[in-house]
Amino acid sequence: MQAIAEWQTEHGAKYLVQLCKHFAHKIETTYFETRGECRFSCGTAVLDADPERLKIVAIAADDEQLSETESVIERHLVRFAFRENLEALQWQVQDNG
Repeated sequence: MQAIAEWQTEHGAKYLVQLCKHFAHKIETTYFETRGECRFSCGTAVLDADPERLKIVAIAADDEQLSETESVIERHLVRFAFRENLEALQWQVQDNG
């Protein structure tokens, strides 16, 4: 299962690196300036940044793990992006069937 969230921000690359560096202390992550991947026990988050947005794809085995993966990324991003008043991401679940 997967869900996608896109957030309009000029600082997507900054938040992508900040999230990946933060999570790297506890989980396996890989990242470059505009693309990152965080592999949690509940699922994987793939982050892509461009000059206008940060796109996050959450991938997990089932609904519960997908929700947990979304929640972990969102909670941390909201905390890191406090200057931009981000309150929540709008996740769109992708139909794989």
